[in-house]
Amino acid sequence: MSKLLQRLRDASRSGVYRVRRDQEVLDALQGSVVAKISLKGAATKAEVLDRIEKQLMLPEWFGRNWDALADCLKESGGVLLFYDYQGVAADDFGVLLDVLRSSAEFSAGEGDPLFAIFVDPGARLPLPNLFRET
Repeated sequence: MSKLLQRLRDASRSGVYRVRRDQEVLDALQGSVVAKISLKGAATKAEVLDRIEKQLMLPEWFGRNWDALADCLKESGGVLLFYDYQGVAADDFGVLLDVLRSSAEFSAGEGDPLFAIFVDPGARLPLPNLFRET
């Protein structure tokens, strides 16, 4: 088992991270379900939540608000790869990061890994790297 796969299965390491490219994550998780969420063109809260709802196939009771997203994420676990987030309004993006962090923290406490990973080729996001890239 690769070190990256071990990390992604370790609930205590759950959190929000960045990577420059997705290939290493996809290779490590080959055969596993990975949610790929493109936020391209999603500038508002409603558009962001719509994209996440569709990609994760959230339940009918999803209320299309941040609290409902947190509730759904706490039940799902797994690995979420986010792409093309650059157009999201700064305030909404900040709230999204907070929701992802708190959901990952909750999941870790339950022993379920939850990783939200932003594909950030320019390393512009103020997030820790998932792993040391060469």
